[in-house]
Amino acid sequence: MNNVTHSNIASLSKSQLQQAIVKGLDFRVGLFNIRLVSSIKELVPHMYNLYGAYELLAKDSFIDFHVRLSSPSALRRYIRPQVSFFLDGYAPFKPLPYLQASALFEWGLNWCIASHANQYLIIHAAAVERNGQAFILPGTPGSGKSTLCAALVGNGWRLLSDEMTLLSTYDGKIYPVPRPISLKNQSIEVIRKHLPQSVFGQIVNDTVKGTVGHLCPPEFNVQMGTRPALAAKLIFPKYKQGTKTELTTLSKGKALLRAAGDCFNYNLLGVQGFDSLSGLVDQCACYEFQYSSLDEALILFTEISN
Repeated sequence: MNNVTHSNIASLSKSQLQQAIVKGLDFRVGLFNIRLVSSIKELVPHMYNLYGAYELLAKDSFIDFHVRLSSPSALRRYIRPQVSFFLDGYAPFKPLPYLQASALFEWGLNWCIASHANQYLIIHAAAVERNGQAFILPGTPGSGKSTLCAALVGNGWRLLSDEMTLLSTYDGKIYPVPRPISLKNQSIEVIRKHLPQSVFGQIVNDTVKGTVGHLCPPEFNVQMGTRPALAAKLIFPKYKQGTKTELTTLSKGKALLRAAGDCFNYNLLGVQGFDSLSGLVDQCACYEFQYSSLDEALILFTEISN
């Protein structure tokens, strides 16, 4: 984006934002610099509503990820329109229906980071911070990690990430990627009721993951997007309807094995990945956590963070 005179995306009007995205919108997410190019109008409200606090980059800034979203062919603009995600001209995914463009942008950006940021051990985990303590919450789809993450962030915890925990292989710190929190299916309504003032982007139906919505993170999370945190707790959450709230100590050995299975690039990093994950497990108290009540979960997490 040329001749930036605004500090963040919110300082642009919707028409300015649309023009900027067509030419190339350069903005910062955590420690990553992104350029988004697209003529798809549906992306404008997504960026306007959810990325307002994100910093615009100065002219000629280094760009980590050159991202483009467009129709895969001219014909597809009119007949059953579709959208494709490109990184440096490469399309890693099959095209999706046009109305799923905002969800594809978020999934594509996840892929960019998970596939290329190998200066970090990347764990499929939410990460939040309170009182100087980072809590790492690994989990498979359906485990309730993003719902729990959203509730914690909505109650004053700092968002580091809801999808990928970036553990530096150099200093052992957790580096934030504060992005809109991805919620699916029933979790959307749960968080809407729990956080009635929350701001969601477009709710996208009939995706491969069901109904998807993205929750805007509080502005201070974005402003602290370059400040790392020290991990203190490694907690494996599991939502199960009707179950009691229970936190159970997990041995370091079992925690290491489970966390290794939740890493995107553990095998790629080899010894460096093992050493980094071992260091994380050693410095953390490790637990399994089951819950069905968000209120009880919030009380417990607040207690163990004090």
